[in-house]
Amino acid sequence: MVGDEVAPRGIDVTRPNVARVYDYMVGGKDHFAIDRMAAERALQIAPDAKEAGRACRAFLRRVVRFLAAEAGIKQFLDIGSGLPTATNVHQVAHDVDKTIRTVYVDHDPMVLVHGRALLANESTTTVIEADIRRPEEILEHPEVRERIDFTEPVGLLLFSILHHVHDSEDPARIARTLRDALPSGSYLGIIHFWNPAEEHPRISEKALEAERLFNETMGTGRWRRREEIAAYFGDFELVEPGLGPLADWRPDGEDPSAQTDTRYTMIGGVGRKP
Repeated sequence: MVGDEVAPRGIDVTRPNVARVYDYMVGGKDHFAIDRMAAERALQIAPDAKEAGRACRAFLRRVVRFLAAEAGIKQFLDIGSGLPTATNVHQVAHDVDKTIRTVYVDHDPMVLVHGRALLANESTTTVIEADIRRPEEILEHPEVRERIDFTEPVGLLLFSILHHVHDSEDPARIARTLRDALPSGSYLGIIHFWNPAEEHPRISEKALEAERLFNETMGTGRWRRREEIAAYFGDFELVEPGLGPLADWRPDGEDPSAQTDTRYTMIGGVGRKP
């Protein structure tokens, strides 16, 4: 217990947690005072951070709908899924097809606790504890193997996760290992913190300051350049409109970030394995 806050056993509430800070940003309820403090500090530098969080969820909805309804994807592997919200991958997918299978992967024990509670009555969906920095363990995990058929196309989602991997931990190798495990016809979706550099110098300065703050308070956060992020797709063919601001990817009029600087602090895209 911290003040009048009660945390599940094994949950450290003395340090801010990325998943819980994100939960606060998107209006969730699964966070603690230390997370709110970190979030409010971040908002002093990036006042549109809450809009960025909502933009990520809107992008997720559009991508999953596209993959399920148009691309015919029947199984999703969501790595770095974070705390459950009102629009989870399996819920969006099940609006299209109730038989679609989803495996959520996160290394945060709090995500596991809440995820398992949410999925208690779900037969097509599960959540496992694993770390993206050890991608082979994810691919060989018994529950992943039980639900994901790697002879059929997979929707691999790496939303807001690779930017929490240090350069020294070789995110390019991680992305390549995961891509190589997918059969032809699979899709890869990515959201990543973006430093637009010379494209938008003022936003680039803000990105560098946000990166400094993030690493001071929560340990990991890299705002990478467009070419670095594009490389994570390897030889996958980018789906139109390509890699860019989240609000520009097949807009449906529901994205609250469309007219803010959020457009230039995160980018995303979807690629198809030929």
